This record gives sequence, structure tokens and C-alpha cells, in this order.
Amino acid sequence: MLPLFIPSPPQGVAYLGPIPIRGYAMSILAGIILAFFLTLHRWKKLGERPEQFENIGIVSIIAGIIGARIYWIVIEWGRYFGPNHPEPWYHIFYTWEGGLGIWGAILFGFGTAWLMCRHYKVPFLRLADTVAPGFLMAQAIGRLGNYWNQELYGQPTTLPWGLEIDPLHRVPGFEQYATFHPTFLYEMIWNLIGVAVLLFVLEKRFHLGRGKLFASYVIWYATGRFCIELLRIDPVNVYFGLRVNAWYTLVGWLFGVVLLIVLIKRSPGANEVKPSPTDDKTDGTEPVDDTEPVDDTGTEADIAEPVA
Repeated sequence: MLPLFIPSPPQGVAYLGPIPIRGYAMSILAGIILAFFLTLHRWKKLGERPEQFENIGIVSIIAGIIGARIYWIVIEWGRYFGPNHPEPWYHIFYTWEGGLGIWGAILFGFGTAWLMCRHYKVPFLRLADTVAPGFLMAQAIGRLGNYWNQELYGQPTTLPWGLEIDPLHRVPGFEQYATFHPTFLYEMIWNLIGVAVLLFVLEKRFHLGRGKLFASYVIWYATGRFCIELLRIDPVNVYFGLRVNAWYTLVGWLFGVVLLIVLIKRSPGANEVKPSPTDDKTDGTEPVDDTEPVDDTGTEADIAEPVA
């Protein structure tokens, strides 16, 4: 007989000999890897050089992880540094215990990508459009980490898909409840639907590009995240009746809407696909035709310099 709830994992860590394999870390890593290769495939389809994306992507991923942790520490400052803080300060480095804020990842990750795009002379909005679906997919898969850690769930519920939470992981004041809204699952589903919408509706059917796909990603994610924040019960600061994360999400949503409106007016159309790269991998110039005529002296006739 199937249980009328989602069982919590028996443990969030397994051991390969003395090496701990943590479900939280594996979820984040799996999302990053899949997103990286999806984006690399999309980047090459646009006719761009893969090595440029690889350099930008790797550095931006590292910056995004650092930014996500910084965001979490700022939001949870009292946990490590406040009066009667429940955890010692050096636990700010214990990322395997959870605690990565997606808005920090977006700010630091895309901010770093913008700086590197300027260095490589790559249009940032073109790159952002290419990254957006993969980034949203990484967010969906990464949410499994909350399941393994039994954290960031929603209000108590008796619905058949309620998530069972062990007594040790229940938020203070909710110890008497056993099942809660699986907000990790709600966000996973929302984000995966968003990936399909971005790829097969907005890009393929409506041909959104030149930054508009990125703006649509921000709007889509922020819409779902705002609604999910209304369900969550993990303790955070509340201002004017809204959790602090909900306020940041609202700011992100407004940014996405304004950006989309501006880009629709200024940059209509899709991202252009560059011509396929030639066999000359060093400078991208077109190969010289070896059949050019020769002059009477046996030397090659003047050949125009190929255009890069």
C-alpha cells in the first residue's frame, strides 16, 4: 500500500570508504554539469567559438557559487554572527550543510559573465539568452538538495503529496506536524516547465532573442519563486508582511519586465546564427583558393586579402 505522503530520505549522505558523498552537493553538481553542456551545445549552434564559452562559463560558475553563499550568509547573518547565534561563525564555510541563495548566484554569475564578455568582445545578451534555459534547468535539479537536507519546505499539509520531515529537521513551532508542502518539488516542476517554455515556445516559435529570452527567464523564475515564498516557513526576516526573499524576488521580477519591454522596442528579432566556422581554426578567415591563375612569369597573380 503506497503511503499518502512523500517519504523523507533516510539520510542525506553516503560514504565511499572514508569519503562522504552528500546528496546536496551531488544535486548542485549534477545541475551545473547538465546546464553547462546544454549551453555549450546551444552556443555552438549559434556558430560561436566553444572555447570562449568554456572560459566564460567555468569562471562564472565559480563566481556564482561564491555569490550564492554570500547571499545566504547576508540573509542568515544572525545564524552565525547575531546575539545568541546558534552556529559558530566558521560554519559559513560549511556549504555541504546547505545554504546557497539563487539570487546571489544570478547576480555574481551573470555579473562575472558580463565582465568576461567585455574582455572577449562577446555580446553579453546573446550569451545570456544561450545560458538562460540551462541555468533554469540547473536550478530545478539543484532543488533536490533541499530534499536530501530536509530543509526549506512549506507549511504543514495533509495533501497526498505532503513531504514527511523527521522531527530533528522540523522548524521550531511546527514540531507537532509530520508532513509539509514540498516546495522543492513545486519549484522543480515550475522550473522544468519553464525550460520547455523558453526553448520550444518563446525561442523556437516566437523567435525571442537579443536578450529577450534572458528577460523572460527572469520573469518566469521570479513569478514561481514569489508564490513559493508565500508557502515557506523557514525563519527569515519579514518586512511589511513579506519574507525578505520575496522582496528580492519582486525586485527581480520588475527588472525582468522592464528589460523585456525595453528590448522588445530596441532589439526585435532573434539571435542570428553565424556562418559555420571554416577549417582554418587559427584566425577564422576563409581559405585561399589554390586554383587562382598565375601570371606570365610563373608567380601567382595578386590575390585579394581574405576578409576575417
